[in-house]
Amino acid sequence: MFTTRPEIVGTFGVVTSTHWLATAAGMAMLERGGNAFDAAVATGTSLNVLEPDQNGPGGDVPIIVYSADTDEVKVICGQGPAPAGATVEAYRGLGLEVVPGRGHLPAVVPGSFGAWLRMLEEYGTMSLREVLEPAIGYARDGIPVLPRIHDNISKNAEFFQDEWPTSAKQWLPGGESPATGSHFAMPELADTYERLLGEAEAAGGSREKQIEAAHDAWYKGFVAEAIDGFLRTTEVMDESGRRHFGFLTADDMANWTAAIEDPVTYDYLNSTVCKAGPWCQGPVFLQQLALLKGFDLAAMGPESPEFVHTVIECAKLAFADREAFYGDPDFVDVPLDVLLSDEYNEMRRALIDPEVASHELRPGSVQGYGGKVFEWPQGSVRNAGLPASGAAGAAGAVHGDTCHFDVIDRHGNMVAATPSGGWLDGSPTVPGLGFCVSARGQMFWLDDDTAASLQPGKRPRTTLTPSLALKDGVPYMAFGTPGGDMQDTWSLHAFLHHVHHGMNLQEAIESPQFHTEHMPNSFYPRECKPGHLALEGRFPAATVKALGRRGHDIDMRGDWELSYVTAATREDGVLKAGASPRNMQCYAAGR
Repeated sequence: MFTTRPEIVGTFGVVTSTHWLATAAGMAMLERGGNAFDAAVATGTSLNVLEPDQNGPGGDVPIIVYSADTDEVKVICGQGPAPAGATVEAYRGLGLEVVPGRGHLPAVVPGSFGAWLRMLEEYGTMSLREVLEPAIGYARDGIPVLPRIHDNISKNAEFFQDEWPTSAKQWLPGGESPATGSHFAMPELADTYERLLGEAEAAGGSREKQIEAAHDAWYKGFVAEAIDGFLRTTEVMDESGRRHFGFLTADDMANWTAAIEDPVTYDYLNSTVCKAGPWCQGPVFLQQLALLKGFDLAAMGPESPEFVHTVIECAKLAFADREAFYGDPDFVDVPLDVLLSDEYNEMRRALIDPEVASHELRPGSVQGYGGKVFEWPQGSVRNAGLPASGAAGAAGAVHGDTCHFDVIDRHGNMVAATPSGGWLDGSPTVPGLGFCVSARGQMFWLDDDTAASLQPGKRPRTTLTPSLALKDGVPYMAFGTPGGDMQDTWSLHAFLHHVHHGMNLQEAIESPQFHTEHMPNSFYPRECKPGHLALEGRFPAATVKALGRRGHDIDMRGDWELSYVTAATREDGVLKAGASPRNMQCYAAGR
């Protein structure tokens, strides 16, 4: 199979990410003698700067790691919870039916930086200054303005100027969106990192003590104080068409640390796939495997209508169960043992008609578990009174996406991480810091009868979902993708092509992609498109026609429009990596 770029092969180390400069930052740490965890922090913090439309230092990240020293797979939770003052009653008291998608109201504790620090302290070897050096350099010296960054800022320019002056100051130098291909610096963000390092190093002592001092400066010191002051004293416009203060406080930040948890796992053929828990949508990937186990996927061509139909219909069932059951397990009992069991999935699998596409949201039933599921017909939108036009209406025009990266070193350490949130259009730039705060709270429902309902201290059910797989019990593959709700479809398809169709990583990543928006979207304004099926234009015409005859609502996309999967493997000491050519910025490197 022809691919646009080679599958990277080496023995020293591999890094693959959604931006070539972040990949370079990670490889630089490996070349300097750092391990995969050092490289991961450099890669992740660089992505926080390089893709400001996709994530930021004030965002969120789940990380899955394998440590060769401990021989354990763990999840580092960089998803911050809802503030103590963020209650259903508080939002209802503001006349809202859903949490707005942008502004101060959806702000949750920014968890990504705490997760980077936790990983560096627990598993890394390098100093905080060493791993932050690339990110500081990109912020100080400038980043290349990619078309997506220019387009995002341009779409928001009027709104920033009219409603979010701190964002206008940062993102519209001279009143204009930075031109595509230009170099754009963020000196205020560079100064924030330098101040942080100054306070950390002033604490003296060991590497670990300095990392702890940096954590305190971020979550208990000047960073938390700046965020608290801005959200508490400045009303900002959101999709409700009104201005609001925020609920997030310095106390909320001071009371949070990134947790290290056990993964949820599922055995599929000779693989064991590891995901974060049901505070994210990760187990959806595993339930799709449990459903697909009943089909002979290897006998289906990778571009055949049978393969696409089967995979999509299983996805609809698994995502319906996400809506019914998933939520922060510290607040909600999620019956994963049932949802991933053979008996339950045999019952669910029987609902699939091999010749007819489903147009219904069909969650399963587990006695004593689950909650209300919102379903609405094609084309309807549940929102918080989004104005039809004008500057306030522009607040709902776009939202940021996500990044992803994977790292494997020569020792066998592995990292898969999916940074997101803190988008430049998600909330106004915090003055004095140069970054935005996560708007992940939009994923809560303002209804006490749902598993993903809002509660103070509860994690929103995020779409962020990195993956790590073992092969015959040995850690083998780290992979993932940006893409909101689509992450556990796009990454699944690459995994299936690799496992069932014998494709190497690059071939699996470049294969024509597809997805469905049949499930309620996790982002404001929570659209649902029953029966929807998006297909890249490279699918054979016969496949497209056959899927249409099955009743799928076909949505043809560009030839290279869907999915930004990156992946890396290690087997018998040989390391491999691949990266999607879509969007012309993902890159894998290694030697």
